[in-house]
Amino acid sequence: MSGTFVGMPAFPEAARTAVRNPTLRGNLRHATHTIRDKRARAVAELDDWAALREAGRRIKDHTLRHLDRYLVQVEEAVTAAGGTVHWAADAEEANAIVARLVKETGEREVVKVKSMATQEIGLNEALEAEGIHAYETDLAELIVQLGKDRPSHILVPAIHRNRGEIRDIFRSEMGEWGRPAPEGLTDTPAELAEAARLHLREKFLRAKVGISGANFVVAETGTLVVVESEGNGRMCLTLPETLISVVGIEKIVPRWQDLEVFLQTLPRSSTAERMNPYTSMWTGTTDEDGPGTFHLVLLDNGRTDTLADEVGRQALRCIRCSACLNVCPVYERAGGHAYGSVYPGPIGAILSPQLRGTGSEIDASLPYASSLCGACYEVCPVAIDIPEVLVHLRERVVQGGPAVRRGNRVVLRPAKGHAAERAAMRAAQWAFTHPGALRAGQRLASRTRRFHPRTLPGPGRAWSGTRDLPEVPAEPFRDWWQRTRGGKDGAK
Repeated sequence: MSGTFVGMPAFPEAARTAVRNPTLRGNLRHATHTIRDKRARAVAELDDWAALREAGRRIKDHTLRHLDRYLVQVEEAVTAAGGTVHWAADAEEANAIVARLVKETGEREVVKVKSMATQEIGLNEALEAEGIHAYETDLAELIVQLGKDRPSHILVPAIHRNRGEIRDIFRSEMGEWGRPAPEGLTDTPAELAEAARLHLREKFLRAKVGISGANFVVAETGTLVVVESEGNGRMCLTLPETLISVVGIEKIVPRWQDLEVFLQTLPRSSTAERMNPYTSMWTGTTDEDGPGTFHLVLLDNGRTDTLADEVGRQALRCIRCSACLNVCPVYERAGGHAYGSVYPGPIGAILSPQLRGTGSEIDASLPYASSLCGACYEVCPVAIDIPEVLVHLRERVVQGGPAVRRGNRVVLRPAKGHAAERAAMRAAQWAFTHPGALRAGQRLASRTRRFHPRTLPGPGRAWSGTRDLPEVPAEPFRDWWQRTRGGKDGAK
């Protein structure tokens, strides 16, 4: 993935800083509660929501099982429709392909539709290094770009900013990127949106190259689909002469009939709308309308490695709705930047360590960025069992073990800092497989309960520093059962 977040501290350290920022916490609390309440009402309108959710899960799982076949079908369909398909194994290769394609047009500016894949690979930075300016056209992405900031939410990248901060960014930065903000700009939403519209209009009309991602790719026809709410995507997809789309290989659906399921679940789960205001679809090129040249860059960048993990592969079902972020108590308090990835929140905690591996401190800490409350699983429109994957990845971090990295089977070493945890788990395993020792330990713990400390010593202090140690009962359960029930139905 991108080097955008290189140097980020591990999640606990970053989160500790974030929770001390009252403005950030206020912005996040207001935004996430508003979005999730609206989503709940929109979902409740559908009597068959559970059936749609199950259908989405099955479609995604089927596609992932047969991804090799559907990828070839996509290439054949796009090529037949006049497009050109490129294959990128990693971020470096994808960035090189896009930079080369832009240079071949002779242009030095591109306009972009909001795209998680291009953020993942650090495309803007790579193009800048080649002398090419990439302009974000989504309102929230524009705010992030003008503020020299990083996105902190999948759907609303500038969720950590309030209206006053956005007004100040527009006033101070817009002039350096193009048309300046109007004189006397206030923080009212209408004025801020109008300032962004005027600023972007000249870029839409001037740009010869557009760059996008895609929410879905229909294999049977090679059709790409982008859903959005502002109309900027429609401008980027239709006005330029050349369109380059960078799409993760997991975004494929087999048939048009399958697309119908997701066009119901995605809007309700993301923006709490019954239908996206703008749903753009294009198949190759045509002489009568839209870009005359179309390139599709199919991106792996760790997805094949993730697909090889029987438990973790369900993360590839994700349709980037961000519903899991809006219900997560950890995200609400820590914000997106603490995750050190363009994929924050619960989905980022399981996707980033699989795409990037768990070798870095930040990636090894992400599976622990959760209370395992399960709220993320309950709202996921494709039923990704995020808590299950989190526990699976925690085991990988602590124990190491077999995995696939860059297409090769490897044996991962345990991450540093978990020796005490491994020792504790081995001791627990031994105790649970020796009933006599377990019974003796329980009785000893009960009889010495008044001498127990309120906090744990050594490495355990990190756990008990924010939690109360559970009080040991006066009598082990086994002894209580034998004393109270053993004489009556002890044979049972």
